[in-house]
Amino acid sequence: MTAAPPTALIADDEPLLREVLANQLAVVWPELEIVAQARNGREAIRLFDAKRPGICFLDVHMPGLSGIEAANHIGRRAHVVFVTAYDQYAVQAFAQGVLDYIVKPVEHARLAETVARVKERLQASQPATNTESLLRQLAEQLANLQGKSGPAPLRWIRAQIGETLRLIAADDIDYLRSDAKYTRIAWRNAGGQPAEALVRTPLKELAGQLDPTQFAQVHRSVVVNLRAISHVHRGEHDRADIHLKGRDEVLPVSRSFLHLFKQM
Repeated sequence: MTAAPPTALIADDEPLLREVLANQLAVVWPELEIVAQARNGREAIRLFDAKRPGICFLDVHMPGLSGIEAANHIGRRAHVVFVTAYDQYAVQAFAQGVLDYIVKPVEHARLAETVARVKERLQASQPATNTESLLRQLAEQLANLQGKSGPAPLRWIRAQIGETLRLIAADDIDYLRSDAKYTRIAWRNAGGQPAEALVRTPLKELAGQLDPTQFAQVHRSVVVNLRAISHVHRGEHDRADIHLKGRDEVLPVSRSFLHLFKQM
C-alpha cells in the first residue's frame, strides 16, 4: 500500500509570497502537496480544520489573527513552520529546537534545511511537543514590539523584474532613488555585483519603513545605506557628494542633510 503524500498549508497575506514559497517547496520537496493557501490567520484556521494538512507554513505577521495565534489553535495536530520577515519573532523557538522558522526572503538552502528537519519529525510521527508556553511568550514578544516600538524595520522589498518576483534584502541595498512615479533600488545580487530594479512604492513610503540606524535620507530623492558609503566629499557652497563602495555613481547631499556628516 502506497503511503499518502505529505500535505501542507501556506498562510501569508501577500499572494505573491505564497506563490513564491509554493514554487520553492515544489523544488526542494516535490512530494509535498499544497492543499490550502490562506490570506490571514482566521482563514488559516478555517482551512486547517477543513483540510487537516500535516505541515503548516504560517506567516507570523498577518491581519486579524497572527501566525502565532493560528499556531496556538493548530497545536500538536500539525508540524508548524513560521515564515517571517523579522527573525526576532521566532528565534527563541528555533533556538530551543521546538518550532522551526524561515526568514523572508526565503533562501533555498535555509528552506532545504527546514524541509529536512520537518521530514525527520514526520518520520517520528509526532509533532513538536510542549509548545503552548513558548507560543504565549512569542505572542507577548510580538505585542511588545508592536506596542512599544511600532513595526519592525523593513527587511526586504519586493520588485517585479520582467516575469520574476525578486525579493531584495534590505541589507543588500546600496541606495534608493526617486524615479518619476517609481523608486529605483540599487542593490547587490548574490554574487555581490551591482544591480537595479524599479518598484512602484514611493520613496517616501519606503524610507519610513527602513531601519533609521542603517538608512539615511541625504536628498529629497535619495536614501542611502550608510554601510555602503565609501567616503563623502565636501565641496564649496555647502555641497557634498557621497561615493559608494564598488559603484561609480555619486549621490548628492542636500544642504538640509549636511548635518549628518558634520564631523567630517
